Amino acid sequence: MQMLSDFMAQLNDVLWGPIKALENVPVLGWLSPLAILLVGTGLWYTFNLGFIQIRGFKKGWNAVFGGMLKKSEKAGKHGMSSFQALATAIAAQVGTGNIVGASTAIAAGGPGAIFWMWLAAFFGMATIYAEAVLAQKYKKVGDDGHVTGGPVYYITAAFEGVFGKVLAVLFAIFIILSLGFLGCAVQSNGIATAWNTVVGEGGLGAPVTLPVLGVTVPMIQPIIGLILALIAFLIFAGGISSIASFTEKVVPAMACIFIVGSLFVIITHIGWVPHIFERIFVGAFNPQAVFGGAVGVMIKDAVSKGVARGLFSNEAGMGSTPHAHAVAKVDHPTHQGYVAMMGVFIDTFIILNLTAFIVIGSGMYDPFNNEGVQLTGAALAQAGFRQGFGVFGNIFIAFCLTFFAFSTVIGWYFFGEANFKYLTKAKGVKIYAIIVCICVFLGSLAEVDWIWNLQDNLNGLMVIPNLIGILALTKVVKDLMKEDDITKMIH
Repeated sequence: MQMLSDFMAQLNDVLWGPIKALENVPVLGWLSPLAILLVGTGLWYTFNLGFIQIRGFKKGWNAVFGGMLKKSEKAGKHGMSSFQALATAIAAQVGTGNIVGASTAIAAGGPGAIFWMWLAAFFGMATIYAEAVLAQKYKKVGDDGHVTGGPVYYITAAFEGVFGKVLAVLFAIFIILSLGFLGCAVQSNGIATAWNTVVGEGGLGAPVTLPVLGVTVPMIQPIIGLILALIAFLIFAGGISSIASFTEKVVPAMACIFIVGSLFVIITHIGWVPHIFERIFVGAFNPQAVFGGAVGVMIKDAVSKGVARGLFSNEAGMGSTPHAHAVAKVDHPTHQGYVAMMGVFIDTFIILNLTAFIVIGSGMYDPFNNEGVQLTGAALAQAGFRQGFGVFGNIFIAFCLTFFAFSTVIGWYFFGEANFKYLTKAKGVKIYAIIVCICVFLGSLAEVDWIWNLQDNLNGLMVIPNLIGILALTKVVKDLMKEDDITKMIH
C-alpha cells in the first residue's frame, strides 16, 4: 500500500506539478501540464468564439433563471429537460470541492488562489460551452433505447478509425473508475467525516469494529455510509427519470440554503468585505504580504492551487458534465451550451466564492489566528462558519456537505453509467449500480490517501482524451454557433 501510495503521489506530481523546462518562464513556470492544457483550451475557445462567455452570458442567464418556472417540463422518459440537465450537471459540479476544495486551495496557496480560480473559471466557461454543444451535436439513442451522449461520441466523430476508438475507450474507463467508483467513495467519506466532527467522542462517535471488514471506526460513519448507499440505490434503480427528478428538486434547494446561510454570515460581518478583496488581489501576486512571512506560500502556490482546484471544482474540460447536457431536449445544440456556462458561473462565482469569502474574512486560514495550527479542508470551512453561527457552524457545514456531496454521487453515477453502457452495450447496468453503492458505503469508513491520489490522477487522465476531441472539433463548434446566429437574424 505504501508503494502504491508513493506511486500515486509521483504520478500526481507529473500531472499537476510544475514543468521543469518552463520553471524560469513567468506564469507558465508555475503551472502544471494539465493546468496549461485546460487553461490553454479555455483561451483557444474564448478567442475562437469571440468571448462567448461574455457575449452569451445574457442568453444563458435568461435561459436558466428566466425559465425557472418551466423546469417541470419533461423531455420524456428517455431524456431530460434543459433545466434538469443543468441541475444534474450542477449536482456533479457543486460537491465537496466547493467547500473542501476552496478551503484547501486557500490553506495551500493563500487567499490569492481564489483570484486564479476566477480566471480558470472564466476561460472554463468557453470550454464547457464547446463540450455541451458537441455533446448535443453527437448524441445518440443507445442500445437500451435511451438518449445518451458525451465525450466518447464526439471523440470518435473527431477521429475515425482505431485512434478515436482507443481514445474513447480510455476516457470511458477513466471516468468509470474515477467518478463512478472512487469519486463516489471520496464524496461519502467527506459526508461521514464531517458528521463525525459534529457528534464528537462518545455516543455515535464511539469506536466500533465492523465484522468481516475488521476495521475500527466511529459508529456514526458506517451508519451514514449505509443510509447513503441505500438511498443512492433507490435513485439509481429509477433510471434517468428518477435522477432528473431528484436533481431538479434538490439542487436548487441545497444551493438556496447554502447561499442564505453564507450571506447571513457575510452581512453580519460586512466589515470583512473590503479586507476580503484586498487579501485576494494582493495575495494573487504577493502572498507573503498577506501572510507576513508566517507561512512559506509563494506566488507559484497561489497560481497552481487556484487553477487546479478551480478547474476541478467546476469540471470544465474534464468531460463529465457533457453527459448531462447531451440528453437535454433543446431546439439547437448551442442553446445547451449557453445553459452549460451558467453551471460554471453558479459553481465558482456564487457557491465557491461564498465559502472563500467566509474563510478569508474570518482569518482562520492564518495559523496565527488559530493557536499556531494551520487548518485545511472541511475543518477550515467549519472554523470560518463558526464566526457567524457559533458552534452551529459545524452542523451547518456538515449539513451542506451532505447535500452537496450526495448530489455529486448521483451526478457522477449517471456520468459513469453512460460510459459503462458504451463499453458493455447497455448490459450489466444493475451490477454497475451495486458496485457504486458498495463504494459509497466503503468510502464512508476511512480516508485512504492513495485512493484520493488515485482519483485525482484518473481525473487528470480523463482530461487528455476529452480535450484532444474538443480541440479537433473547433470548426464544428464555430459553425454551429454561426448557424444559430444566422437563424436568429432571419427570424
